[in-house]
Amino acid sequence: MNQTKYIFVTGGVTSSLGKGIIAASLAKLLQARGYRTTIQKFDPYINVDPGTLNPYEHGECYVTDDGAETDLDLGHYERFLNVPTSQANNVTTGRIYLSVIEKERRGEFLGKTVQVVPHITNEIKDRMQLLGKSGDFDIVITEIGGTVGDIESLPYIESVRQLVWELGEHNGIVIHLTLVPYLAAAGELKTKPTQHSVKTLMESGIKADILVCRTEHEISEELRNKLALFCNVKREAVIQSIDASTIYEVPNLMLEEGLDIVALKKLDLPKKAAPDLKNWNTFLRRLKHPKHVVNIGLIGKYVEMQDCYKSILEAFIHAGAANETKVNVISIHSEHIDATNIQEKLAGLDAILVAPGFGERGIEGKIEAVRYARENKVPFFGICLGMQMAIIEYARNIVGYPDANSTEMNEKTSHPVVNLMEEQKTITDKGGTMRLGAWKCDLKQDSLAYKIYGKESISERHRHRYEYNSNYVAQLQNAGLIASGVNPDTGLVEVVEIENHPFFIGVQYHPEYKSTVANPHPIFVSFVAAAVQAKKK
Repeated sequence: MNQTKYIFVTGGVTSSLGKGIIAASLAKLLQARGYRTTIQKFDPYINVDPGTLNPYEHGECYVTDDGAETDLDLGHYERFLNVPTSQANNVTTGRIYLSVIEKERRGEFLGKTVQVVPHITNEIKDRMQLLGKSGDFDIVITEIGGTVGDIESLPYIESVRQLVWELGEHNGIVIHLTLVPYLAAAGELKTKPTQHSVKTLMESGIKADILVCRTEHEISEELRNKLALFCNVKREAVIQSIDASTIYEVPNLMLEEGLDIVALKKLDLPKKAAPDLKNWNTFLRRLKHPKHVVNIGLIGKYVEMQDCYKSILEAFIHAGAANETKVNVISIHSEHIDATNIQEKLAGLDAILVAPGFGERGIEGKIEAVRYARENKVPFFGICLGMQMAIIEYARNIVGYPDANSTEMNEKTSHPVVNLMEEQKTITDKGGTMRLGAWKCDLKQDSLAYKIYGKESISERHRHRYEYNSNYVAQLQNAGLIASGVNPDTGLVEVVEIENHPFFIGVQYHPEYKSTVANPHPIFVSFVAAAVQAKKK
């Protein structure tokens, strides 16, 4: 292929329609036909990245191998395509403006008046083509965050208009995802919101090439023809996206609707072979027809919003299918757990995961959950802060340091078994300054971690400031808390576990970020298997 082709995905009527899932599903189909495909997300908020956003505001912050803190949609991209993303796959308005302002300060615009058009739009267009110009991809799908008509999205919409025109015919197309709501009182689907959304898009100079209509009910042939006529798209390009029982069904639904074929036709590309979805459908079959059911408690402090733990929940889906097991994730707020109600709160669980997080709110409940899992031989898995809580619990209740703590929670503790990394102590900026991205870890042979991974050296993604205090490692290890994984460059402990327990492991990194449909993460797979065994006893 001589030139990279571009697909832009915009949204209308309302947010949260699933642009990311549609983009990922189309990318999956194109990839399955043999095209090298990637997806990128352009977010209209002014934060430089999502790293400083409250999880309640924006869900989890996803981290890439190269240490970019990104939108959670990039997690969907990786889970569907099994291809790593990078800093280039997620751009925010804040990053765009920061880059342009820095260029202005360096005098790169030669005294010109810096304006939204052309300077901001040029920066956006450059970022949109960054992956395409690498030569690694045949097709780049760009998801535009927000909703058409939002004031924040205008520079992106204008950039798409310019770029589609500059690329020329068959090199860039626009897919518009919109809502066709069902009015119960009238007993019918309504197309008017979609018509208005497409009209708003056209007022910005963009004609939608494909219309993807989110709906709770089947869209009749009559309505499809109406949408085609009123929205100025061909009938074959009116695609229905009906509610599915799982996001992993969407690629098959889009295949039935012919979304990939229509896109390829508009890009003047050959269909190649029919999509090879054999492994994908094997996963779906195992997901839909489990042989076992387990209840796993997720002990966290952001449980009111499921998107805060999106990658963990998806990793359980992958691991559940690998074990032919339905995983019921029971979300339990750590602030509501204490020594008096722990038995009641955690009774009936087959396994316990203590989730990552920041700050002191709810940590005592997490520590109680670790103690309960350790003492009652319930399979336990701690991620990031969850591992740190396991260290604190062990120091308090086994080693005999009742005030053991992390300096994140208590700077005056006499036993800081978890403390701030030395290089973090002089940092004042919060954004992008944690230990981020992929780091190596060497595993001890004969450890649970080694048994899970089946190799001595691994690489996992991190996002944290505080570490297991090296001054306490030997002492706690002598008491039975084994440091089974260590970073070979820094000497910092990455994995802890205890013996004489069905399954007890804590990791400083975030394994959930690397779990995909094609490659479920081995720790999650082993953890679910342990839960199945616990259920049988």
